[in-house]
Amino acid sequence: MDKLPVIGNPSPTPDVDLGMTPDELEEGIKKLKKERNAVILAHYYQESEIQDLADFVGDSLQLSQAAAKTQADVIAFCGVHFMAETAKILNPTKIVVIPDLEAGCSLADGCPAPVFAKWLEQYPGHKVISYINCSADVKAMSDIICTSSNAVKIVKALGDQKIVFAPDRHLGAFVAKQANRPDIALWQGTCIVHETFSEKRLLGLMAANPDAEVIAHPDCHEGILRHAKHIASTSGLIEYAKKSPAQTFIVATEAGILHKMQQAAPGKKLIPAPPEDESCSCNECPHMRRNTLEKLYLCLRDLKPQVDVPEATRVRALVPIQRMLEMSV
Repeated sequence: MDKLPVIGNPSPTPDVDLGMTPDELEEGIKKLKKERNAVILAHYYQESEIQDLADFVGDSLQLSQAAAKTQADVIAFCGVHFMAETAKILNPTKIVVIPDLEAGCSLADGCPAPVFAKWLEQYPGHKVISYINCSADVKAMSDIICTSSNAVKIVKALGDQKIVFAPDRHLGAFVAKQANRPDIALWQGTCIVHETFSEKRLLGLMAANPDAEVIAHPDCHEGILRHAKHIASTSGLIEYAKKSPAQTFIVATEAGILHKMQQAAPGKKLIPAPPEDESCSCNECPHMRRNTLEKLYLCLRDLKPQVDVPEATRVRALVPIQRMLEMSV
């Protein structure tokens, strides 16, 4: 499938060198944030130095809630494009910038709105639940948006209504199992990070660390989830590692989570789940890694690249997002 176009101003070049030390960059970002009356929101999958500078770090649900509540004039969203889009949908009068406009998402890119609309024609009378990892246009075709934190709760709340779930087939399959809804129709999208974890290599890690608990994000495929002691969103995994008496965890989600998890559970041993290919860092999202301190500094300085959503699309997409927020209280 073709990559979805993104809306906004041109992105800075991928390799940005401002000739500033990390300390100078951090001080510059703090100064610009104050001058712009900006808030910095960051996902758990961002680089650790960005997480440490952010006003709020969270999962997709928490970031949506933070975006809905902010009083800032500028939202600097350190995540991927669909997250910044969601912030703009919730805050049409605010400036929303993202360090790198090309920070995309395989799930969003793999569910083009025109193709999705055609696919939905097969399922008249179905409620459309879309994972937040999708474009504004797909959100606009949805009845309710969900995240990995609340997807099971939302599906259960719909009772026996017919449901289609998009775009993550692994999350959808997990939700269908937890909600006892094997009839849910699933769009066949996947996350490039969670898809790549190797069950064979995981079993080797488990054998080498017999006291370790496997904890996993529900975007992982069944080969990983079947070995997990606990399955939850990023925030749920951090909370579990903090409270569990276990001292060693094999963590099956994007490796950026380990920074906050280690802060929440100091002294515990955290082992990232291994990808299929031993020669790559495939358990790191290349899109999340496009954001850097240099690009964060530039987007606050220049107020670009900005993320915009056409008003007609924004109004339609706002309804299912608000439903999600109301159902997540």
